[in-house]
Amino acid sequence: MLSPMDDYPIHQVAEVIRHTQTSDRNFYDRYYFNCHGPEADSPWLIVGLGVYPNLGVTDVFAVVRHRDEHIVVRASKALGADRTDMRVGPFTLEIVDGLQQLRIALDDGHGDLSFDLTFTATSPAVLEPRHFQRQIERVFFDTMRFVQTGDWSGDLVVDGEKFDVNGPGWRGNRDRSWGVRPVGEAEPAGRKADAGVSGTFFWIYSVMRFDDFTIVVVVQETETGERVMHDARRVWDDPDREPEWLGHVTHDISFIPGTREVAEAGLRFTRPSGATMTVTCHPELANYLAFGTGYGLEADWRHGMWQGELKVEGLHLKVPELDPTMKMFCVTDHRARFVLSDDDSSADGDGLFEFAAIGPHEQYGFSEYTDPA
Repeated sequence: MLSPMDDYPIHQVAEVIRHTQTSDRNFYDRYYFNCHGPEADSPWLIVGLGVYPNLGVTDVFAVVRHRDEHIVVRASKALGADRTDMRVGPFTLEIVDGLQQLRIALDDGHGDLSFDLTFTATSPAVLEPRHFQRQIERVFFDTMRFVQTGDWSGDLVVDGEKFDVNGPGWRGNRDRSWGVRPVGEAEPAGRKADAGVSGTFFWIYSVMRFDDFTIVVVVQETETGERVMHDARRVWDDPDREPEWLGHVTHDISFIPGTREVAEAGLRFTRPSGATMTVTCHPELANYLAFGTGYGLEADWRHGMWQGELKVEGLHLKVPELDPTMKMFCVTDHRARFVLSDDDSSADGDGLFEFAAIGPHEQYGFSEYTDPA
């Protein structure tokens, strides 16, 4: 079936635009945004929208952490022919100016959260390394992603409290990713259930915004510390300056005792010359991203899962009441402060520190899935 996009000269394979090159059920195409204000008690908002062509689904979530409130609104619909129409029930995503400005909105009346926000880029979009991983023979991950920092403007209402989102203090980052990764209902385990395949997912993803540049770090490790993903780059706000590779990354995580939650994190970048740069991360507010949003904690709502022609739900949870064991199976997005230092200078920044330590990990002494620090 044709769609309006087929009138543009953008085809990459001998198919119509709505058909992907692979028929893998796990192919996805996704947007992620985060937004925080200038004050320490400002809301910490995260929004994600995914398209799953081979599952016939588009879904979206918004989750906000404000003080001890964890508020979610989520929606899912049958995927239509026109991929440029990114409305899902009360949610709207609009590309105002590609790689420069996007708008996200959630109508009120569907939970204790609503917004109409515009993201304006302050740095160039930068492509990250390809994420590729196999389990036994099957391609498990094969994705691409770009990331970008920006400022926010518009209106936000959280649990009846209105926020005027304007000025340089309202900022964040967004990313776009696409390819193959596990989505939807769990598949039969097959051979891997009997092959000793480790389910460890140790993950650091940080987007640190400083005065005239952004540092982007991505690290994924196996149980032994072997690297699946590994990159650190400085992206200058000036689009005429090329991104700068910062070298090999090492990490030193301090955990809150009795948990796997980050108290503080140190990252060191070492170039082949021996020159080093360090960043200390101070988490300020944790958004427990997986609770209610489709990342796999709930059996009845997962990304790409068929919910019918249209379904919209709102959830309102208390952060102290979130299951501490389930947090160990959860990627957590921290609003954080960063202190950067090298031989010549230091700088302060803020932004995202995303972290997960799911499964065993030798460096930090986790031998079982639910071992705490």
